[in-house]
Amino acid sequence: MIRIGIVGIGGIGTVHYDNYLHIKDCKVIAAVCHSAQSKEKARELKLVPYDDITSMVENENIDVIDICTPTYLHKQHVIESLNAGKDVFVEKPMALHRKDAEEMFNLAEEKNLFLFVGQVVRFAYESQLLSKIIKSGKYGKPLDGYFERISGRPKWVKDGWLFDKKKSGLLPFDLHVHDLDLIISLFGKPDGYTFTSSGRDEVNYKEHYRFNYIFGDLNVTAEAAWFNADYPLKARWRIYCENGVIENDGKHVTIYRPDVEPLYYQQEEEVSVSTDINLPATGMFYNELSHFISCIERGTPSEIIGRDQIITGIEIMDEILNNV
Repeated sequence: MIRIGIVGIGGIGTVHYDNYLHIKDCKVIAAVCHSAQSKEKARELKLVPYDDITSMVENENIDVIDICTPTYLHKQHVIESLNAGKDVFVEKPMALHRKDAEEMFNLAEEKNLFLFVGQVVRFAYESQLLSKIIKSGKYGKPLDGYFERISGRPKWVKDGWLFDKKKSGLLPFDLHVHDLDLIISLFGKPDGYTFTSSGRDEVNYKEHYRFNYIFGDLNVTAEAAWFNADYPLKARWRIYCENGVIENDGKHVTIYRPDVEPLYYQQEEEVSVSTDINLPATGMFYNELSHFISCIERGTPSEIIGRDQIITGIEIMDEILNNV
């Protein structure tokens, strides 16, 4: 039985807790809480609440620490957890700067511990299907790609930290991070990139970006936005290959081929778990956390998400923010 302590039992921490309930041979037993409200929530979930990681580790037999705190606290919590001798899961983005990510990964390696980063979109059914199709070459060489992840301004954030560049990395690190990670997993490190951005004068961040990543003669465009509007989250993509178009319209994946009927793929989730955040019931968190638990049980690193891919994404997003 793998015993888990969650650091931060807010929206995403609760999502993780709910998904662990469906995974065999693991159990969440405690939580680090930073408010009276979160301590009460922990007790409702039958978890022992603690004020800090050190206290939790000293009083509980913990195997893994799952960090679900705001981005600017990730490094502090990862370092403390690794120094306590525990394997770690940390939510995306793990850091806002390459040097911080490298420091965390290096410490994990030095201590012979696992450090997994929660790039959850990589574990969505449609992402896994796309990866399989592209890597098979079944429809020929990719010629063009487009990824879209747009929504209204995130009103749910507490204390305004998400709109502080130094704490969150703003829209690139909060929203575009998902698509950039998927793009890198499919096509590798881009040879170069360009971007444009726009936003209202009265806010101190850009609300809309268009990115163009170059991979030889392949161009992949991505769009990300926090619109000043009650706009629903839309997460879609389209890849044009030599012998077909692979499209995710946000609900289904369809392959359009020349002179034949389209192929429609229905979502096939082993487990689908409801969330209390701005996402419908999904299996991607279950797939992600199951994979990380399996890696620990086998004693092997993840074959899906690697250090170099994570660092490449962080480096690109950091450069973009510094050039806005």
